[in-house]
Amino acid sequence: MDPRTTVVVITRDRRDELLHTLDRLADLPERPRVLVVDNASGDGTAEAVRLHHPGVELLPAPGNLGAVGRNHAVRHVTTRYVAFCDDDTWWEPGALARAADLLDGCPSAASVTGRILVEPGGREDPIVPELRHSPVPAPPGLPGPALLGILAGASLLRVSAFRAVGGFSPRLWLGGEEELLSLDLAAAGHHLLYADDVVVHHRPSPRRDRPRRLSLGIRNTLWTAWLRRPVPAALRRTGRLLGDVPARPATLRGLAEAVAGLPWVLRERRPVPAEVERGLVLLEAPQKRSRARRYVQ
Repeated sequence: MDPRTTVVVITRDRRDELLHTLDRLADLPERPRVLVVDNASGDGTAEAVRLHHPGVELLPAPGNLGAVGRNHAVRHVTTRYVAFCDDDTWWEPGALARAADLLDGCPSAASVTGRILVEPGGREDPIVPELRHSPVPAPPGLPGPALLGILAGASLLRVSAFRAVGGFSPRLWLGGEEELLSLDLAAAGHHLLYADDVVVHHRPSPRRDRPRRLSLGIRNTLWTAWLRRPVPAALRRTGRLLGDVPARPATLRGLAEAVAGLPWVLRERRPVPAEVERGLVLLEAPQKRSRARRYVQ
């Protein structure tokens, strides 16, 4: 057993996908402790976990906490590192140990994001080349390309750093929620890195509320831009997003929610340090060309 890492999975109403993921996690040679936050599922998820995976620690939530369910789970984590997992993603054997080795060897790093293979077929996720060829300057000794964002379903984080910045924002809830956390980690002086030899598998679930996810992605992208970017950069980000998003009711809902949250955003506004902003500017051109994560990143 590798005592360095705990795996945290959040789920809601995706019992079959979750059981498949837990089967894969149970086969890992690292034998990590696994915590599952059930965001008030109504499909028998909790009962199925207790029946089929009694060794998994189940944390039933009183309602749908969204991404904040991860914060709830990390309160129960006693290991140095936490590996986040969605209910349709799982870590390849040996990947957790490799990611933990990287953080062990680089105290300034707060996260390792792995190479994502989409199942069935094991093809590389379109986001991977962007991570592999990140233009963010890497400090000497960083064992991989430097990032300014994580992918929560495919990243291992240093627990102390995650707690120090407050985890995921309850206001953002879900949908592009990683961006704000990542910027806060970077602003606190931590490095985020990508590792090609840390492999995570993703079998996308068909059970998605796509219109709602679009609304949330638009809202959270705008909120994050105005919370953490200088005004000229926030304006550029806003203009690019408005030119990108499809003309749908979900788009209007996301924009309306973003405007409604403006008083909170202005109260909480805290632009990132200049060195972090320089990295974000370098990412603008690749993000403009990207087809991997439009509307939310």
